[in-house]
Amino acid sequence: MRSRIKKAFFGDYVFDVWENVYEPAEDSFLFAENLDVKEGEQVLDMGTGCGILGIIAAQEAVSVLALDVSPYAVRCARKNAVLNNARSKMEFVQGDLFTSLRGTSKFDVILFNSPYLPTENTEGKSWLERAWTGGETGRNLIDRFISEAPQHLKPTGYILLMQSTLTSVDETVYKFAEQRMQASVIGELDAPFFETITLIRASI
Repeated sequence: MRSRIKKAFFGDYVFDVWENVYEPAEDSFLFAENLDVKEGEQVLDMGTGCGILGIIAAQEAVSVLALDVSPYAVRCARKNAVLNNARSKMEFVQGDLFTSLRGTSKFDVILFNSPYLPTENTEGKSWLERAWTGGETGRNLIDRFISEAPQHLKPTGYILLMQSTLTSVDETVYKFAEQRMQASVIGELDAPFFETITLIRASI
């Protein structure tokens, strides 16, 4: 199950990345560089992967709930929380977006490095492939997330969502507006194949 383990680094943090878990890349690091979690905030790290964002957030947050649909990612993230002395502030849940949360669960900050690359289909994909495949338009999970996330956000809270220009940033801003949230781009990074990786912040 963990025959091949890679290492990922961000600042003083070290992460073990199992072979069937998404390896932090440019989007992860752009996201991490723009984290501004305040002391005492409650954070939801959606699609935690190896746990990089949730573990960094735990430095200031009072609590972090790290959630992923992949059982391998959940276990990998839990191990990395121990490795980086963040375990006492973190909980780990396997689930499909918000379906595993109580309806009353609310957070100050919700993070989501979403699967955003357009692909012909998502059926039969491995756990690793599911970490980046977003369906034909790349928006399968993004649109679901935007429709469900606001009910889990505190009135003064905000959402950070990573996506690509291949999946229409304007569409995301519009979808957030439908939820009566204001969204704007706070970070960008040019990538190959005419794509720009984009970090969006949305708040009520």
